Amino acid sequence: MARVVVDVMLKPEILDPQGQAVQRALPRLGFEGISDVRQGKRFELEVDGPVDEAALARIRDLAESFLANTVIEDFTVRVDEVAEATK
Repeated sequence: MARVVVDVMLKPEILDPQGQAVQRALPRLGFEGISDVRQGKRFELEVDGPVDEAALARIRDLAESFLANTVIEDFTVRVDEVAEATK
């Protein structure tokens, strides 16, 4: 079993009010020097069997059609190497 991670982020041109709220709060909490915050979503998928190009293609299709709103969000798909190394 392998873990595949899908990270979904708002496109750079889309305003991120939640990220802006976090950014504004950071100095009040003592965290200086952070110039920008963007919030996203992370999905961890446990995949039965090998994660080959066919499996990654299916997961990209899943991300594009279900996990991300591709009008306003970008996504990346990657195999979690840390999870693979700890097996």
